[in-house]
Amino acid sequence: MQTEINSALQILKQGGLILYPTDTVWGIGCDATNPEAVEKVFKLKQREDSKALICLVADDRMLNKYVKKVPEVAFNILDVADNPITIIYDDAQNLAENLIAEDKTIAIRIPNNDFCFQLLRRFNAAIVSTSANISGQPTPKSFKEIAPEVLKGVDYVVNLHREKICNKPSSIIKLGNDGVVKIIRQ
Repeated sequence: MQTEINSALQILKQGGLILYPTDTVWGIGCDATNPEAVEKVFKLKQREDSKALICLVADDRMLNKYVKKVPEVAFNILDVADNPITIIYDDAQNLAENLIAEDKTIAIRIPNNDFCFQLLRRFNAAIVSTSANISGQPTPKSFKEIAPEVLKGVDYVVNLHREKICNKPSSIIKLGNDGVVKIIRQ
């Protein structure tokens, strides 16, 4: 696994795209602080840049780096969640501008996956995580379902967990600083 982490780190630091297994589905990833890398993700997915992307962070400390004020209830939700959960936070900061939604929100998940955790810790920055498909096409449930144009469009494909079947992406909730909680995807 360390060899795969080192190879992925090298690509991320160069502003490239990786294809990697997460705690949910296979993801297309890049440095979430690099606007040129984020733009490459939008181009590969053939997706409007007005549609926000999710990013991953390693832990609470890293989460606080990218959100001005994390609502206290977020930590409670993360502590009790049985399944992967992505939370949309107000007042994103220290990320590529083209990654932050027009309303200044950002979707962030702390993955429960050893590879992702170690990669994020070593990279010491948020990493984009968007499903490994062209926009509008179904999310691949396994590595073998990933379209050839996605495989060719990334700079590195992580050679781990290729046999894993992924049933569904994470749940998504929006946590406003005003205390309003909205379920986006169950």
